[in-house]
Amino acid sequence: MKITGIVCSPRKGGNTEILVAEALNAAREKGAETEMVLLADKQISPCDACQGCVEDGVCVIEDDMQDIYQKLENADGIIFGTPVYFNNVSAQAKAVIDRTYALLWTGKLRDKVAGAAVAVRRVGAGQVLSILYSWFTVQRMITAGGCIGYGMDKGEVREGAGGGPGSTALGEAGAIGKATVKMVNWVSK
Repeated sequence: MKITGIVCSPRKGGNTEILVAEALNAAREKGAETEMVLLADKQISPCDACQGCVEDGVCVIEDDMQDIYQKLENADGIIFGTPVYFNNVSAQAKAVIDRTYALLWTGKLRDKVAGAAVAVRRVGAGQVLSILYSWFTVQRMITAGGCIGYGMDKGEVREGAGGGPGSTALGEAGAIGKATVKMVNWVSK
């Protein structure tokens, strides 16, 4: 079983990366092979609605998304992490979401288990989780849930609160990693 974490933050070593790393650590503890993909150094163009993917499900834009497609297709589970920017996903996350339109035509994400990791300073985490859950649903992925980590400066989620009462950011991240593995095992039965 392979769980791939996609970190959609423009800054390396930030709170989103910390949350996804914690989720992947928990998944590894449950026996999964894991991989983390950082988008900070990637060049991913926005979808230009050319419809070039409609016939064969292959995006015609040549950039770093081509590698991301392979990683998404090879994963059994995906932990998709984004910071909250102005009550929405990051530009990097939005580009990836939009570019997976190509995969919709062939169902290549269908039945993959997906979990969300959201890093936030103050507000917008619920809205961003809703956006990610909607994307998972449109792609017919199976939602394992999500985690929220509060913190502004790099590393603050290590001590930050989670989204639930009395929870910690890292506790929630670990729980989503374990839940993703559990759901992949359930789906594969």
